[in-house]
Amino acid sequence: MDVFEDIRTRAIAGSFAHGEKLRAEILRNDYGCSASTVREALLRLAALGLVEFQEQRGFRMPEYSPERQHDITQMRIMLETEGACRSMRHGGVAWESRLNAAHHKLSHIESRIAAMGPTDELAQLWMAAELEFHQTLLSACGSDILIELHLQVYNRYRQVKAEYDRTFLHVTENIREHQAIVDAALSGDETTMRTRIFEHFERHLLPGRPVAGALAALV
Repeated sequence: MDVFEDIRTRAIAGSFAHGEKLRAEILRNDYGCSASTVREALLRLAALGLVEFQEQRGFRMPEYSPERQHDITQMRIMLETEGACRSMRHGGVAWESRLNAAHHKLSHIESRIAAMGPTDELAQLWMAAELEFHQTLLSACGSDILIELHLQVYNRYRQVKAEYDRTFLHVTENIREHQAIVDAALSGDETTMRTRIFEHFERHLLPGRPVAGALAALV
């Protein structure tokens, strides 16, 4: 088992509580490895912003705050709007086909959740399909750095929203909003694309709180 990947998955999925102290000496028992191996994995996760580390105090999960959620959300919006618009300019029919395929998979899973209610199996399928859809949206942007930064922010976003995600409270809205994003992509209208992405995330921003300059025109 890859210790780093498993702890990363658990950290994103909400297996640890916000602010929970992560003790390498205890976690090592989950993996049958040394505490130093776990510490190395935790240090890598700290570099990605998924774990916090302080000398003499060790590792712990980030605390939740509405302000932190707001900041991560607006960063995700900025990266996705820029990446999606670049993909629209350069992706062509091949990108549109990949986006349609990724959306078809995601829409099917979301429709099942809306009809049957969430289950652990559907939640895991949704997590993978939702990431695939949003990564495909950016995949033709031509910037490896933008794609790398987006994944880092995406994981931090999923982490801060882990408890909310399990409820699928807005699954009906998600179905409509993901379709609107695909429609905007196929239309070639960048202004509409920026608006649709903003609308998709707007409910996770703090009402009345200022947003970054690039988003202000969409509010």
